[in-house]
Amino acid sequence: MFNRPNQRFEPLPASMAVPDKELLRAIHQISESLGSNERSKILYLCGTSDTDNTAGHIKETLKSKVFGFSRDDVERALRSEQVLPRFRVLMAHISEDMAHEDVSSVKFLLGPMLPREKMETAKDFLDLIVELEHVGKVSPTSVDLLEECLMDVGRVDLAKKLKVYKMSVNTPAVPEELVQVVRHACQETPVSRYKFASDPRGECVIIDCVGHDGEMMAQIFKSLHFNVTLHKWLNLVETVSTLRQVFRRSPDRSGDGFVCCIISRATDNRLQATDTNCEGLRLEDVRRFFNGDACPVLVGKPKLFFVQSYAVSEFQPCAVVNRWDDGLESDGGGGQLRPDCLPADADVLWSHCSTGEDQLQRGRHRSVYLKALTDALGRNQGRSRHLVELHLEVNGAIFEHNSRHPEEQYHIDLKHTLRKDLYL
Repeated sequence: MFNRPNQRFEPLPASMAVPDKELLRAIHQISESLGSNERSKILYLCGTSDTDNTAGHIKETLKSKVFGFSRDDVERALRSEQVLPRFRVLMAHISEDMAHEDVSSVKFLLGPMLPREKMETAKDFLDLIVELEHVGKVSPTSVDLLEECLMDVGRVDLAKKLKVYKMSVNTPAVPEELVQVVRHACQETPVSRYKFASDPRGECVIIDCVGHDGEMMAQIFKSLHFNVTLHKWLNLVETVSTLRQVFRRSPDRSGDGFVCCIISRATDNRLQATDTNCEGLRLEDVRRFFNGDACPVLVGKPKLFFVQSYAVSEFQPCAVVNRWDDGLESDGGGGQLRPDCLPADADVLWSHCSTGEDQLQRGRHRSVYLKALTDALGRNQGRSRHLVELHLEVNGAIFEHNSRHPEEQYHIDLKHTLRKDLYL
């Protein structure tokens, strides 16, 4: 096979066949025409980490890689990775697809792992890969770190290429008979996904307690065929009452799913709404209003929560504290029972982003999180995309904002108990 990255090429026995004259002529022409960066890339592709990237050294390296091959043999050798390792070819392709901004974001993520001088001299993504290989963080059989970095900077397309490569490396050969059986089974069995095509698709309740972005959220979910109700400037009592009444008045309007958007000031784990003298509503109780026990009409259906909170100082409760979690009761459903096989908190996607209250004091404030969410949903119209994948775009937008504005940090928490694929 090919040499390891930290090995130099060893001379081959003189008895082996030499490359034909056409190959030698092509190697000479190519080596002389390459620039410095291109020669470094060729050395990397050939499996060496030599710093000598002169044209003469490139010639000798390429000759050693095709030594013993005729011109007709080269294509077969390439396919079997005898000349160029597939991993390094993939890394070179990914590097070519990485914009300067992407590389800068990856550098930020890798800051604690690589020496500062190496980070400063790295001109492209391939330079970072070389250094990561040197310190043992990346190898042909270990690409999890790279996949995570690409996901974090919003390059989902490149992360997918790594995922496909990783599967091919870690998957043993499978008998053809078994391949045929699996292929037949996949054709017979549809992919497990939520039904999400009713019109309207379901209820969407939006509670905007700060006066920003509620209309924007209402507009995007109306365009996605949800039955939207927008409530503004609610206090805690009104917020709890609104959440409790969503399906109590019209249980037959549940559709294929449910969306809840809340924009509010909050402490670490409690929403304040427009009140400043109460302990607040626990975030977990927002979900409890719509779980399988409290809201049977939504059993088995996806429930999506998008929360933008603005952090305030921790509230010191007074002698009398409201217990918002007391008296939770089932709303609607006509006595329908929750199946024992489904946990009460199943089928939930929880997306919560927090930032400082001081953001609200800025002129024409708009939540970076909610703007990225509505942009992603808007671009999605007319085609079906996995909601978790769509959320990666949101993560990328937030990461980019935080990198450019460290004084205006947004922190996103995404978790879910979805049992099936969810496409919007």
